[in-house]
Amino acid sequence: MNVERFPATTRILHWLIAALVLVTWPLGMVIKFVKNEVSLDFYMIHESLGFLVLWLMLLRVGNRLLTRAPAEDGPRLERIAAASVHGLFYLFLIIMPLSGFLATNAHGFPFSWFGVLPIWSPIGKSPDIAWTLSGIHLASAWILAVLFVLHMGAVLMHHVIRRDFTLYRIL
Repeated sequence: MNVERFPATTRILHWLIAALVLVTWPLGMVIKFVKNEVSLDFYMIHESLGFLVLWLMLLRVGNRLLTRAPAEDGPRLERIAAASVHGLFYLFLIIMPLSGFLATNAHGFPFSWFGVLPIWSPIGKSPDIAWTLSGIHLASAWILAVLFVLHMGAVLMHHVIRRDFTLYRIL
């Protein structure tokens, strides 16, 4: 099996961001169901991991601009669908943590990364836009969930049904 793979930096960033999102997303969804004392810890971890995702995604965009992806094959419609899903992943994996960070600021809560490093607020307390930013953050989470299902469906189609080597390009 000789498969052209993505560069190592792309593969590392892909799996690191995937792991962080698979921890951060459900953590954010359960915050409202835990007791107040614990929810503050959950919230700090959720926001800190989300902030890390934001910076890793910005690195990933730079990496994508500087490295060459393996040549795409398959029907044109599939290539368009794959490019669209991946592009939307990039977009919403930046919008979601950015809107969450700004929403926190707008609601008047200062952000300290993992409770250690205070992060400057670009907007400060802004109650007039706080709920809009929170809404964008929540909508982005659900859009990412849909994209994840589409992505996993494509992975299963390639790996289980077609039994091709597409998955190995990112491993």
